[in-house]
Amino acid sequence: MKGLKKIISASILVALASQINLGLSESDFVVSAGVIIFVTFLYYYEDISSISMGMLSAVMVFMLRLAVYQVSIGYNNEVFIAYMPEMLFYIFYPLLYKLLIKNGRKHNIGFVYLALISCDFLLNSIEVLFRYFIFADKSLIEVIPSLLVVSIVRSSLVLAILVAFNYYDLMLTKREHEDRYKKLLWLTSQLKTEIFWIEKNMDNIEKVMSQSYNLFEQISNNQNKDNWANNALNIARDVHEIKKENGLVVRGIKSITENKLNDNGMEYKDINNILLETMIRESKNINKHIEFEFIMGENFYTEKHYYLMSVLRNLIMNSMDAISESQFDAKISVVHSVDEIDHIFKISDNGSGINENDINEIFSPGFSTKINYETGEINRGLGLSIVQYIVEEQLKGEVKVNSKLGIGTIFNINIPKIILEEKSNENIHS
Repeated sequence: MKGLKKIISASILVALASQINLGLSESDFVVSAGVIIFVTFLYYYEDISSISMGMLSAVMVFMLRLAVYQVSIGYNNEVFIAYMPEMLFYIFYPLLYKLLIKNGRKHNIGFVYLALISCDFLLNSIEVLFRYFIFADKSLIEVIPSLLVVSIVRSSLVLAILVAFNYYDLMLTKREHEDRYKKLLWLTSQLKTEIFWIEKNMDNIEKVMSQSYNLFEQISNNQNKDNWANNALNIARDVHEIKKENGLVVRGIKSITENKLNDNGMEYKDINNILLETMIRESKNINKHIEFEFIMGENFYTEKHYYLMSVLRNLIMNSMDAISESQFDAKISVVHSVDEIDHIFKISDNGSGINENDINEIFSPGFSTKINYETGEINRGLGLSIVQYIVEEQLKGEVKVNSKLGIGTIFNINIPKIILEEKSNENIHS
């Protein structure tokens, strides 16, 4: 339904813009500004059927031309036939456009510019030749050299619009990132207050552990029986204080994250960009040579952006940990795709892999195979358990892993669209 609204809106704008036109000969052949609007929508609205938009635009341009002609001059059959060939341009343009500008080339603005000139010139030439053979108008052949100039001018205008829009998007994204960074700083300052209580509780826990161990020794050695009850009561009192302060910390953190993080959500392309920039910077910090590949299947808007970013970040960091500093062909890929039901995320690396005996344990809290043998420090092993909890409990999805020792690891995550796309953004585009 949303796609149909976009197609209709775009087609109406194209038809209106087509009334701004220029005749290059004494025939009915004209070049119009409608093509500029048409190509701009074609570039941005990848989530709709370009063929359908082309066909509807062709019909609307044709009908509007007839209506304007009839109101101003009057209807006749010759005008009906004369305006029909223009429909060919809008019908076949999306086919040629898709053939030349594939997803991998879309962000190469120089290639896009040359492709737009080629599409414009070729299809205009075909329309002129069609009119020449149908209407036997020899003057049309003289128009063909001028079509190259027209194609360059129209494509240059489209290029200017695309560059302006891309710059505007970049500025908006930068502003959003700055706002999020300011919010993060504010949240960090508030969280540090809660950390104070956590640190204070750590001292209390150490004290309780010491008291408990002393009581255990007294009971084991059958000493100071008269003080057992009083010592146990002191331990219970201290545990109660720890529980109260822990409750304050939990409520404080919940208040911060539930209220202060209650923003409007993000588009997946922004999540992608943030993760890519962050992971490239992180790989340099840990002195690892890693090639990152982020492929977005279809842009979408989600209010679960913190969940999704946490999942992807943990898995990417897990992959980075599996890559040694001496590996120079290291690669981590994050490939997103969609089907009728799910958003699908495939996170893969060519790192050390996981032992077959450990596969069934990797999602268990505390399990880890990552040990720093120089310092004796062991990873807490919470990353993958958090990933599984978020994906399966919070997002109602599924996470699977395939790995071969010495070859690499692949995590496959499926999350239902109905969960991840709780609210949509009508202005979204890829």
